[in-house]
Amino acid sequence: ANMHFILGGMGAFIVAFKMFTGNPRGRLIWDTFLIRAPLFGPMIRKTAVAKFTRTLGTLVSSGVPILDGLEIVSKTAGNKVVENAVKYIKEKISEGQNIAQPMMETKVFPKMVVQMIGVGEQTGAMDVMLGKIADFYDDEVDGAIDGLMAMIEPIIMVILGGIIGSVMIAMYMPIFQMGDAMSG
Repeated sequence: ANMHFILGGMGAFIVAFKMFTGNPRGRLIWDTFLIRAPLFGPMIRKTAVAKFTRTLGTLVSSGVPILDGLEIVSKTAGNKVVENAVKYIKEKISEGQNIAQPMMETKVFPKMVVQMIGVGEQTGAMDVMLGKIADFYDDEVDGAIDGLMAMIEPIIMVILGGIIGSVMIAMYMPIFQMGDAMSG
């Protein structure tokens, strides 16, 4: 009977979560939480930066105008916080600003990324610079994932050891109790 309540509760939670993240405001709150989360936040941010720079770099090197490129990148961001930041940058560029200043104002992109893109913009090698940033952040994400896996492996071993130990005790305890009863 309790299993029905547990499964029903889990189902209700999943439906409520889907409805929450389906709503634009709920999606923004969830994405903001993800980017600021202690363990996975930096990794999610680095992934978003790599995706942004890789996509924009590819578009710019293909001859797509920067405003159109930013519009496309905002749609493919996959994170509402990054999407809003890119839309803000696009808006400021269309008002005549350079790309680095509004990028810095969003506080989504790391300072190094903003400076490198600023240099790329001034030298006219924006696509090359975006490619270098994307490569750097792809490597950073790979390193972060490797570090996370190295941290998770011992935890998994301890949990599995606990489960196997519990099963072994549950199996052999009745045998030992029977032996005690027979000898007593």
